[in-house]
Amino acid sequence: MKHLIHIIIFVTFIWSPILYGQKIGLVLSGGGATGFAHIGVLRALEENNIPIDYITGSSSGALIGSLYAVGYSPIEIEKYVLSKKFQIIASGELETRNKFFFQKEDIGADLLKMYFSLDSINKSILPNKFRNSTYLDYEMMMILGTASESVNGDFNNLFVPFQCVASNITSKKSVLLTSGKLNQAVRASMTFPFYIHPIKINNELLFDGGLYNNFPTDIMVHSYNPEIIIGSNVSTNALPPEEHDILSQIVNMMVTPTNFNIPKEKGILINPQTDVTTFKFNDIEKAIQAGYESTLIKIDSIKYLLNGRKVNSIELEKRRQLFKSKICKIKITSINTDNTTLKSRKFISKSIIPQNKALDSSKFAKQYFRLSENNGIEFLYPTLDLKPDSTYNLNLQSRKSKQLGIEVGGLFSSRSVNTGYLALTYQTINNKQLRLKAESYFGKFYGSIKINADYIFTTKYPFSIGTYYIINRWDYYKSLSSFFEDIKPSFLVQNENYGGINIKSPFTNNGKNILDLRVFETNDQYYQTDQFTTKDTADFTKFQGFSVKWNSEINTLNRKQFASSGKLISLKVRYINGNEDSESGSTSTEKYKINKKHHWINIQSDNQFFPLNHKNFHLGIHIKATYSTQTLFSNYTASILSIQDFSPFPDCQTLFLPEYRSPQHIGLGTNLIFSIFKNIDFRTDIYLYQAYKKLNKTNDITIFYEKANLFSDYLISSSIIYNSPIGPVRLTGNYLPKQNNPVNLQLSYGYILFNERAIK
Repeated sequence: MKHLIHIIIFVTFIWSPILYGQKIGLVLSGGGATGFAHIGVLRALEENNIPIDYITGSSSGALIGSLYAVGYSPIEIEKYVLSKKFQIIASGELETRNKFFFQKEDIGADLLKMYFSLDSINKSILPNKFRNSTYLDYEMMMILGTASESVNGDFNNLFVPFQCVASNITSKKSVLLTSGKLNQAVRASMTFPFYIHPIKINNELLFDGGLYNNFPTDIMVHSYNPEIIIGSNVSTNALPPEEHDILSQIVNMMVTPTNFNIPKEKGILINPQTDVTTFKFNDIEKAIQAGYESTLIKIDSIKYLLNGRKVNSIELEKRRQLFKSKICKIKITSINTDNTTLKSRKFISKSIIPQNKALDSSKFAKQYFRLSENNGIEFLYPTLDLKPDSTYNLNLQSRKSKQLGIEVGGLFSSRSVNTGYLALTYQTINNKQLRLKAESYFGKFYGSIKINADYIFTTKYPFSIGTYYIINRWDYYKSLSSFFEDIKPSFLVQNENYGGINIKSPFTNNGKNILDLRVFETNDQYYQTDQFTTKDTADFTKFQGFSVKWNSEINTLNRKQFASSGKLISLKVRYINGNEDSESGSTSTEKYKINKKHHWINIQSDNQFFPLNHKNFHLGIHIKATYSTQTLFSNYTASILSIQDFSPFPDCQTLFLPEYRSPQHIGLGTNLIFSIFKNIDFRTDIYLYQAYKKLNKTNDITIFYEKANLFSDYLISSSIIYNSPIGPVRLTGNYLPKQNNPVNLQLSYGYILFNERAIK
């Protein structure tokens, strides 16, 4: 009997490949965006009924292989990676609906930001990532994390048994990942150094599997030992380092050469050829097609090796759907965080589950992305634990942002409006969040100091309470001087200082409400004639009082200036009450010293959207309107200075344009943007301006409102803008028809941004 059993085992071992078909392993190399050629390989294999019994992969090969291993068909994978959603993921952005406008600070003219920790201020401040991985990590958890939990974390029990490799740069060794959290394993395998944030598994910091094993054929043989191996390779070993190429030197120091061969008697090697580069994710359709065509060329050779074994496509799909049906849907009922302090853990837990209630996928996504948008959170990484009741516990690796920040920037222009910008921030998260910021603009044209503090409360309905103090100064010149021209004496200087408190709260992810109460003082010095010298004294107006403002805003614009997509819907209602003191200067035609009280309501609407938003062309519509019950000040210039201006493009804010100031007006504009090259826009903005009440005068202090002509005023601006990663570079021509010099040109780098005005 014993000998009979041995004979049966021996016969089964010898004849099983013939009776049941040879086992087939698929090995997928790394290669970044080029690695998406593996999708085309999978599609060609499935279309020809080639079975796949095991998969091993590295880097992007691990990503594509894992999607197939959890039951995604090649067609589903292709549809997913070619979607707009995946392009957003690859860009490191979030979908508009997931951005949390409430967490955004007031925009400043920063071009560069650097952050420090209080306990390691002497350490490197270089960033460890180029792309934000928040959306990628979330999606991988939702797709791969739930699937691995359905098989108790054993990757060999997935729809297709799967393994991948990562790299431990401490031990300089490849790490094999066969169980645990699938999203975590694949994420580690594709963590290219400096590109996305690294993560830890079992307390080991892991990086891209391609560093030490970019084509894990050895893993396939050792773990599964299939009769046939099909390899898909889109990568090569690095070229020898060059003397004057530091990047080639770094790559050779980091990467261990890989053997990309498969023994001829063991299988087939497919080498898709494509010009898609490592990080060019907007061209992955080309890579997919290259993989598909390269596989079809070798499909007969593959079939020959299989001895007639093939898979029934209907049965394959039934098994695929059966596997997917066993994956529990997202329902988050508890959360664990790795934060070191109890207060920080409470803050994060309350941000995700504010009322300790179960969250389905849509509610969880809303809360998760809200937390990820918090300026106090630098990094989040999620994994899941399936609980006995078929709900999930969320595990969050989190890292608070560094407490100290420095922002530098400003505007560098061929006109004499150059302005520097410097800001210092401090932020901390405990049970609540505190954010302090001091910023300064400095230049001959504009200077400002702003200090503000915000205390953010994480409740079911989050809100913040803030306090601030601001000093502004504008110094307008008599001409549109360029950087190389002599600047003529100032004809208008405005100084203002104000402080107050505000309460902010979100409505929808993209909107927020602000209630603001402030006290203010403005001081204007001005000449009411062009004929003045440095020996003359200016007229003077001081206005001091208080204001209450309510502002409701939805903002999804893609840039803080020169936007080409998104929308802005803003409504501001402000009540102003104050006392005016005005006194004439040496050039005034009439001497006066006047004290007046004023109060009025100002309503402003600002709406911008892009009904046409294609890759190479964007059409924007912009509507700005103001309605004010403002009373007249003591003279023409004092009145016109206090009236809301119409400044549809940034350069208007650097000029004193009385013809575009009215208490009641509307402006209609169109933005024509041609984006022929990436990050380079050819832009033309055309605006019509209609004032319903226009300020006029018979002399300096005899002033009145009159009805304005119908759409008699317009403005045009045309620019070439390079939207670089560190701010816009632009060449601009503006046409302002009512100026003495209606055309002005400028070359500039940076942002034309100012702190908020005291009463506008």
